[in-house]
Amino acid sequence: MPDLTALADEHLAAAHAAPHGRSARLVMHDGVLRQTVIALTAGTSLDEHNAPPAASLQVLRGRVNLTAADRAEELRAGTLRMIPKERHGLTALEDAVVLLTAVND
Repeated sequence: MPDLTALADEHLAAAHAAPHGRSARLVMHDGVLRQTVIALTAGTSLDEHNAPPAASLQVLRGRVNLTAADRAEELRAGTLRMIPKERHGLTALEDAVVLLTAVND
């Protein structure tokens, strides 16, 4: 069973060492279900991309902006949010680690 605190530490350190300021690891995979830890350094973004059929984002550390269409929502550590069904992006307002849970066809 993954230790999310240890994974957050590990991937935040890896994000700081990475040229693009991010690090990710698939931590659970069961059929269509996937859970991924994603670490982003402050100011780093995941460009707008298509949404999977169902997904949620849990902020483990820091603050992020979840953007979709013409809106942005700030999420802080401890927040759990459904991912919008439309194209969306994510920007770290400060060093951040999130857990993405997605169901893919």
